[in-house]
Amino acid sequence: MWHSVAVAIWKAVDGAPDTSVSEPTAVTIGNFDGVHRGHQSLLAATRAVAGDLATVAITFDPHPVAIFAPDRAPVRLTTLERRIELLHQHGADHVRVLDFTREMASWSPVEFVQAVVLDQCHARAVVVGEGFRYGSRASGSIETLAASGVEHGFVAQEAALAGDEEAFSSTRVRAAVAAGDVESAAELLGRPHEVGGVVVEGDRRGRELGFPTANVPVDDTYAVPPDGVYATRLVLPDGTRLPGATSVGTNPTFEGVVGRRVETYVLDRDDLELYGQQVRVEFVARLREMVAYDSLDALVEQMHRDVAQARDAVAD
Repeated sequence: MWHSVAVAIWKAVDGAPDTSVSEPTAVTIGNFDGVHRGHQSLLAATRAVAGDLATVAITFDPHPVAIFAPDRAPVRLTTLERRIELLHQHGADHVRVLDFTREMASWSPVEFVQAVVLDQCHARAVVVGEGFRYGSRASGSIETLAASGVEHGFVAQEAALAGDEEAFSSTRVRAAVAAGDVESAAELLGRPHEVGGVVVEGDRRGRELGFPTANVPVDDTYAVPPDGVYATRLVLPDGTRLPGATSVGTNPTFEGVVGRRVETYVLDRDDLELYGQQVRVEFVARLREMVAYDSLDALVEQMHRDVAQARDAVAD
């Protein structure tokens, strides 16, 4: 019974549905939003336990809170595709995405282990973070997981949460980003916080002023820093990183601008043709708040100062 149910629990990513892993594995489970330093530590612990076993990271989409309380769902730190990429980068041989539903949330801890950990991942070891809960009403714990392991032949291990003065967490990263403290966010993530998207054509005002920009639409379901100007790097599809200065906001100097924008000027470049390309904007440092200027001359003077500051910040 469980095999037929479990095959349908994996979310298709990029049009390709994930299926079971045929080899014995070491499994870790979590939401993994942001794949921050705490998640990276958990992945490292899983690899240490795995030995010659393949490692599987099991993650959820959508976030469970989005199912039960959509108005309280946290903003996301990465796209699902980027989360998968980062999980692979930090040690997962396989990534499986659970298509989280109310039905799945009603499973008992025993049902969850059977359907996911055993039938689909053939786990010989399961490593979870301290305080991990699973199953209906979060009734599963490391104790119930260990009991299932004794019954079914896998080792269950709880890894201590990594941190500094407190545990690294997605909540801490979101708070830092919301405050515009992108440096602290980078410390928690182990890399700069980023916003990704497809470059769209803007109003070309930047080009007319001598600062052509790559415009990425803002998705309010993702963590975007507050309005202001930032030192950044623009990451191209081939992985090339180009230093930039980025404006986040509504361009208050100009009337008629609707909606927030992430507009990046790549330093000293006016030859880039990026329309339609998928890019990422990495936030290195916040330079200033957004300000409305009385004249274009005043705005251009400030943009030159922004570029000089961005150059220094990205060079550090």
